[in-house]
Amino acid sequence: MAGNSDPLTPRAKIAVTAGKAVAAASRAAGRGSGSVIGGKVALRLDPDLLARLAQHLDVTLVSATNGKTTTTRLIAEALKAAGPVVSNALGANMPAGITSALAAGSEARYGVIEVDEKYLVGVAQATEPQCIALLNLSRDQLDRAAETRMLAENWREGLTGSKAVIVANADDPLVVWAASSSPNVIWVAAGQMWKDDAWSCPACGGVMQRPGDDWFCGECGFRRPTPSWALSGDHVLDPHGSAWPIHLQLPGRANKANAASSAAVAAVFGVPPQVALERMYQVQAVAGRYDVVQFQGRDLRLLLAKNPAGWLETFSLIDPPPTPVILSVNARGADGTDTSWLWDVDYTRLTGHPICVVGDRKLDLAVRLEVANQQFQVCEDLDQAVQLCPPGRIEVIANYTAFQDLRRRVGN
Repeated sequence: MAGNSDPLTPRAKIAVTAGKAVAAASRAAGRGSGSVIGGKVALRLDPDLLARLAQHLDVTLVSATNGKTTTTRLIAEALKAAGPVVSNALGANMPAGITSALAAGSEARYGVIEVDEKYLVGVAQATEPQCIALLNLSRDQLDRAAETRMLAENWREGLTGSKAVIVANADDPLVVWAASSSPNVIWVAAGQMWKDDAWSCPACGGVMQRPGDDWFCGECGFRRPTPSWALSGDHVLDPHGSAWPIHLQLPGRANKANAASSAAVAAVFGVPPQVALERMYQVQAVAGRYDVVQFQGRDLRLLLAKNPAGWLETFSLIDPPPTPVILSVNARGADGTDTSWLWDVDYTRLTGHPICVVGDRKLDLAVRLEVANQQFQVCEDLDQAVQLCPPGRIEVIANYTAFQDLRRRVGN
């Protein structure tokens, strides 16, 4: 456990109080949770506040392109078996949002923190984590984030010699290359469904060879490490070879992979796999994701997909045709304003589904679906889309701000 907390300085206390007041005012004005603006105000008053708030915590950081919010939630549930936990459960994953979350955790023992990929190194320097979970890297928000090889290099350089235990996905070459600069790595065979960002060797630029589940570079010898934890069907295999059943209320293989990584993290803190996995069953939804809501007398399941890898995983878990599907895409600041990623998504996987399209960029999405030879209808809003959908539960897939818009409309 981290050392005993020094009392917060008067300046830090003022910063925390001011941040909470601003966040409360933001909520009262109907402008969201207020965590980001509250954190920004607090950090302006005390730039070292994040480090001060993390002093008394055993911190785990979770970073990835996809799955970090869910994995953060699963780890937090598992670690509650060992003591109180504070976490940024709603996904505000940049320094301001993280600071707001930790400000509410003065009595916690563990901090489980989701971190945006670009900010991982800086947050790690401030919080001195005991554990860092690295899940995957793929293309996302190309107008604001560096391309994946540059992000991996940033992680690799920033984590060199880190004292943290790194729990890393052995099946993602970019993650392996980034984590390999650290002296203490636990490799997890969590799988990699989306491979289109990992065909070139991050170490030398050569072409990766991928026989079966293995991978290696034929030019420099960089290869998949031997994992000590693995996802195997509906079980997690621990380093002793014991198989522990995964029982989740969250759907899909990707969430089983998240559970495998989460079990490995929990074990770092002494929580046995059986206990960790049993506690993960409590998670029914994550910040509205996977929720089934009633709207206009219909059942809608809300699914978040922000980039090509995320859409691919989401297509794998929706109900089969003729289940109706509503797709919604925006391109606001939080989404990234570049929608070229739509052309990297294989929308032929929706063949046979009745499709309705909404959102700020519904016409961009309509062109993409037309090229993919899909049958669809462009709708003005969610209300019209639901009315046009044939009977049955509706799968609603949306990117980030479109997802938030939909949640507000259905009162979720």
